[in-house]
Amino acid sequence: MSDRFELYLTCPKGLESLLAEEARGLGLEEVREHTSAIRGSADMETAYRLCLWSRLGNRVLLVLKRFTMKNADDLYDGVHEVEWQDHLEASGSLAVEFSGHGSGIDNTHFGALKVKDAIVDKLRTREGERPTVDKLNPDLRVHLRLDRGEAILSLDLSGHSLHQRGYRLQQGAAPLKENLAAAVLIRAGWPRIAAEGGALADPMCGVGTFLVEAAMIAADIAPNLKRERWGFSAWLGHVPALWRKLHDEAQARAQAGLARPPLWIRGYEADPRLIQPGRNNVERAGLSDWVKIYQGEVGSFEPRPDQNQKGLVICNPPYGERLGDEASLLYLYQNLGERLRQSCLNWEAAVFTGAPDLGKRMGIRSHKQYAFWNGALPCKLLLIKVQPDQFVTGERRQPERDAQGNDTQRTAAAVASEPARLSEGGQMFANRLQKNLKQLSKWAKREHVSCYRLYDADMPEYALAIDLYQDWVHVQEYAAPRSVDPEKAQARLFDALAAIPQALGIDQSRVVVKRRERQSGTRQYERQSTQGQFLEVSEGGVKLLVNLTDYLDTGLFLDHRPMRMRIQREAAGKRFLNLFCYTATASVHAAKGGARSTTSVDLSRTYLDWARRNLSLNGFSDKNRLEQGDVMAWLQACREEYDLIFIDPPTFSNSKRMEGVFDVQRDHVELLDLAIARLAPGGVLYFSNNFRKFQLDERLAERYAVEEISAQTLDPDFARNSKIHRAWRIQAR
Repeated sequence: MSDRFELYLTCPKGLESLLAEEARGLGLEEVREHTSAIRGSADMETAYRLCLWSRLGNRVLLVLKRFTMKNADDLYDGVHEVEWQDHLEASGSLAVEFSGHGSGIDNTHFGALKVKDAIVDKLRTREGERPTVDKLNPDLRVHLRLDRGEAILSLDLSGHSLHQRGYRLQQGAAPLKENLAAAVLIRAGWPRIAAEGGALADPMCGVGTFLVEAAMIAADIAPNLKRERWGFSAWLGHVPALWRKLHDEAQARAQAGLARPPLWIRGYEADPRLIQPGRNNVERAGLSDWVKIYQGEVGSFEPRPDQNQKGLVICNPPYGERLGDEASLLYLYQNLGERLRQSCLNWEAAVFTGAPDLGKRMGIRSHKQYAFWNGALPCKLLLIKVQPDQFVTGERRQPERDAQGNDTQRTAAAVASEPARLSEGGQMFANRLQKNLKQLSKWAKREHVSCYRLYDADMPEYALAIDLYQDWVHVQEYAAPRSVDPEKAQARLFDALAAIPQALGIDQSRVVVKRRERQSGTRQYERQSTQGQFLEVSEGGVKLLVNLTDYLDTGLFLDHRPMRMRIQREAAGKRFLNLFCYTATASVHAAKGGARSTTSVDLSRTYLDWARRNLSLNGFSDKNRLEQGDVMAWLQACREEYDLIFIDPPTFSNSKRMEGVFDVQRDHVELLDLAIARLAPGGVLYFSNNFRKFQLDERLAERYAVEEISAQTLDPDFARNSKIHRAWRIQAR
């Protein structure tokens, strides 16, 4: 065999130019790029060095022979001519990989079989001994690539793909392969930043792949230093002394690198299930002094490097598996952009994304973009300099326009001064709305409330509930009693609907109307429409999602605002339980108030998905548990303790227990007994419901300390309707 060989290095699509640059640096000559591969010429030492040091390659293939072929017989003959006794013992084992088609070979399995037959026939001894096939750990891995009538026959020196460094046994939901992570770091300028002593932080680190690869680059550790078995280990052409020399050199470099003061490399991950697997990966890589992983939310991410360090923030936001849907992802990117602008000024940032459009939502311009592939998924790497001149003020979220503030009043006043074109009843209704708006908008502005009830059947003939959600109006029509002429009821509704846009200065397209009737069973939860439009509103420093179109209720019970604020004030350091949680707005408030943990239980998967989005919108995620289940059954199985419990059950609810239907009047004693059994010493339970005829069982006051607080849980927008709900504060005696 000659001293120089033709080598092929394969890699993920999109890394070819980076791999070519890396391979030249490691000694490969006459380098040429192909799709998902490069080739060049090298001696044996360089081939070994590429195996040991390539951070970007998948396989190192040493070409034995090229030959043209027209059919399967040519393939057999071309392979059979090779002196296989120079490469493999007759008693050895073999695996064959075949790629490409043409020249009469349409099936890669058939092609591999032909190659295997040719090698085995060549090596078969007189006694009939011949190599066996071992697909997992063969002595020799042979690769044949068929390309436009030419066969390229190679030995695979790497064995298992080089991206399998051996440190990552546990993976997250959508893991990046190690060589792709290394490529992203190199493109992001990490080798330069590391050489300058810079820091690295990953706010969504998963199981820590970026962190480990970054530390290996910074500490000058060969990526495959710890690999014990190679494709050349049992190859007869292997030169052990040469390999040992290179391996010892790499070992010495790693020891020297690890002896230097470690760089500040930190990862944060919201999902508590990934923390230990990530730390295990770091430990297996031998980098526990360099890399630290903490549990943390993106919404509160703040690198705190020593001595005011600067460096690189790098992340691969989830593609949807971990945080739900695109809406959640949008908030994730917005939170990320916000944190970069607020906490990482003068750092560099690299965001590797499968959804580049979401990258624009961060509110910072990328100065450079690179295209990559993560498997079959096209991705972009956005490189960002976190500096004020890169901030996109137009795309940053402005404070919500206060639709109930002075602008609206001016608009409303202007409308009122125009000649009235409303019916007498319509004008009367418009006047009432404007009067209510004038009174309530000042309170709403002062309390930073962006959605509230403006009108609730104040005039009995106009049986509507009207809620403002910023610059949207949500109208619910109460079903008229049978004594009212349906035509008159319809005419009044039309009068009111004509008055609403004029009186409030709001576009007609932003008025949503629903009919509210006594709902049987689970009708109250049924989907009314499928427009799927979610609107972000704010209250008490938290952001919440409402859907004005798809369901009878919007996802936010406005009358419970004071209760949610009370929970936020009392939640610090407490374990919070939210039963019949609906969209978990109370849990978001508890998390905002500093709850140690929140657990939210509901039977509806739809509402739990909504709850997950509410939490992620505020930068909260999986430390806030969402449990799907029937509340009564869940409580009976539960053994945990909680310091603060909130229960706001529906009047009726279909479930698998309670004779098929939960009835708040009939079942509230059992419900409260079960819940109080889960209350920690000194804990507080808040119970409320909106059943107009509800009576709290007197026996409860004998067992527990019970205080009715209904009057304290009504804001000015519900002062006209004191029967909207009743509420109690309950403690174990």
